[in-house]
Amino acid sequence: MTTIVKPSKMSRIILPHPASRNGAKLNTPLPDDYGELDMRADIAIRELTAPYARTAQMYEMLRTDRRVDAHWNLSNYTTVGKLNYNDHGPIHARVTASYAMQIMQLLIEARTPMDVIKSGVGDADDACLVALAGVMLHDIGNATHRIGHELMSVILAQPILNDLLAELYDDEEQRTLIGDFILSAIQCHDMNPPPLFMEGAVVAVADGCDMTKGRARMPFDLGKLDIHAVSALAIEEVNIRPSSGKVPVEIEVCMSNSAGIFQVEETLVRKINATPLRDHVMVHVTSIKPENNFEKRILSNAILENGRLRPA
Repeated sequence: MTTIVKPSKMSRIILPHPASRNGAKLNTPLPDDYGELDMRADIAIRELTAPYARTAQMYEMLRTDRRVDAHWNLSNYTTVGKLNYNDHGPIHARVTASYAMQIMQLLIEARTPMDVIKSGVGDADDACLVALAGVMLHDIGNATHRIGHELMSVILAQPILNDLLAELYDDEEQRTLIGDFILSAIQCHDMNPPPLFMEGAVVAVADGCDMTKGRARMPFDLGKLDIHAVSALAIEEVNIRPSSGKVPVEIEVCMSNSAGIFQVEETLVRKINATPLRDHVMVHVTSIKPENNFEKRILSNAILENGRLRPA
């Protein structure tokens, strides 16, 4: 049985993706192996957006835009460095984008009605672009403060989208409507208010899927000890796959300790139930190596220090 006695080593490193040029201005603590998660997400996004020219181009523009990079990095400095929250920076943006593109692929293959298409604003490429841009920009408002970050993300994203969408759409009306869909997805990603559009629902649920222990390692190692941190450390993997049932999407959550069910309920199921995706997604929670009949110990000791429980 594996016992976590001490938190894993943390490094004060620059955010690892090569596109992060402004990261040198801000030091944010990240796990040593977090760069691998970033690389896997980047590869998945490139593969999934390859059939969609505008979506693929939007990904490259967002990935390399210095304004976006600055917002991501300061968001991480605010949430991780000041509040001891989990990652809300460029890696979270790309990991959630990879989940969003996987969900979009399955929905489109199942001919699930997407609002960008139903409304006549665009095609499948445009619907994917809305989900991608929405999920990559949804948390940049944390650069100013966590409270009210949804609306601030909209405010910070709007001038960026005006510039980038002008390179992709010649028609001003379509460009404006696509931008509105993206801003709606950003505003609604945290259920305040819940999304009305399917693309916004994909953004919200993809955000909820990024709850594995790699992301949770940061607040735990920085001394945060509560049910949110502990339950997230129980989540080993989140996989998106075609469902064998009546709905097109299955989200498989693999956990090493049953404490992870709190994270699934509070982070993922809450978002699914409040969005248009509720009739198109199933969640399957499973234990890693259940044949061993034991659960991984997450915490061995804790002490009360300065009014807060901390791992000992």
